Amino acid sequence: MRRSALILGAMIWATHAVAGTFFTLEGHGGPIKGIAVSPDGHSILTASFDYAIGHWQDGAPRWLDGHDAAVNTVIFVDDARAVSAGDDFAVRLWDLRAGTSAVLGHHKGKVVSLKLAPDGQSVASASWDGSIGIWPLDGGVARLVQVGSNVNDVAYKADGAAILSAGSDGDIREWDVASGAQNALFLSNGFGVNTLVLNAERGWLAFGAVDGVTRVVDMHTAETIKDVTLDRRPILAMSQSRDGQYLAIGDGEGYIMMLDTSDWSIHADFRATHRGPIWALAFSADGENLHAGGLDDAMFSWPLRDPADAPKMVQGDRSFLNGNDSASNGERQFERKCSICHTLTGDSARRAGPTLKDVFGRRAGTVSDYSYSPTLLQSEIVWTAQTIDTLFDLGPDVYIRGTKMPVQRIKAPQDRADLIEFLRHYSETREN
Repeated sequence: MRRSALILGAMIWATHAVAGTFFTLEGHGGPIKGIAVSPDGHSILTASFDYAIGHWQDGAPRWLDGHDAAVNTVIFVDDARAVSAGDDFAVRLWDLRAGTSAVLGHHKGKVVSLKLAPDGQSVASASWDGSIGIWPLDGGVARLVQVGSNVNDVAYKADGAAILSAGSDGDIREWDVASGAQNALFLSNGFGVNTLVLNAERGWLAFGAVDGVTRVVDMHTAETIKDVTLDRRPILAMSQSRDGQYLAIGDGEGYIMMLDTSDWSIHADFRATHRGPIWALAFSADGENLHAGGLDDAMFSWPLRDPADAPKMVQGDRSFLNGNDSASNGERQFERKCSICHTLTGDSARRAGPTLKDVFGRRAGTVSDYSYSPTLLQSEIVWTAQTIDTLFDLGPDVYIRGTKMPVQRIKAPQDRADLIEFLRHYSETREN
């Protein structure tokens, strides 16, 4: 845990987290994948690549730990409860007062979006296993609606009896919640649809796609109301203000566009990051601020009056993001393959993996400030040049089955050797 970052985050919140001002929430150990604002507007939830959820209230975060992989999405049920999901396939219901959670169930693939039913009694999940999950919050029997292609987002219709799915096959389909049957093929985009925002009261549906298509259509006829497609792709995040006045759109190139839905004019269009995508967007309860998350370890919040004047996201110095031409190949391999999950300092800093400082000669599963999977806790592996080389040659999913480490390989032997040599500079033990 980065104590200085937590103190800074608390100070920033205390001094600047008021309507119409710029502020950040800092303390996570990885990129921000999801953001939610409580119904009463007094707290914020941030879901992160570091496996944790930050519950921001009264100036400081409370860390909600329970997931075994990156948390992609989180929503409030009410001021005291929330639901989260992520790369561990699990859907979790949180008691925010106690800081505890229970598993509602599992998909067979990563979960990327959650939506609360209009009656507040269940939550729908979009998963890359090709299904929509319907999870009753009272412990009732869950249902999986089989869509076929990866599901990237969902949106309930007004009465909660039907739900729309955004698929990687480019189709938006309508499903009967009770039976799981398809009601209609609503629209075909041709390229994968990533995100949906439905405003049933005003009768429009907005969607963003892999090819950059950004359209608002009539929710009954699917005819185009407004096409705001620009030469930016993919579209990764959308959010509407609670009063429906503004629609925010974030893309893979780091831009945020805000539309005034009264006439679909562009209220603001600005580059929000120095580098990298916009993965998460959420408006403050009063509609005065827009919160955003991306590659940085912090949530940024811009005032809607003039957001383009505020600082940009991604302030860090990760060399794989900012083009450090002087870096050695070993450093480049570390930055590309390791730096989002691991530090080279003496603490793990709430990252998705333990610190790699002094890794040589260390038995796996023994860093005191990191919560390991049972697989690593029971492992007999000692990290040496040979075992690190084998880890990246075979891949973590083969070498250590059951590990939380993301599936990745370094195929070139020289790249593995250069990474190992780079790590030696951060280890007092130099044994092979």
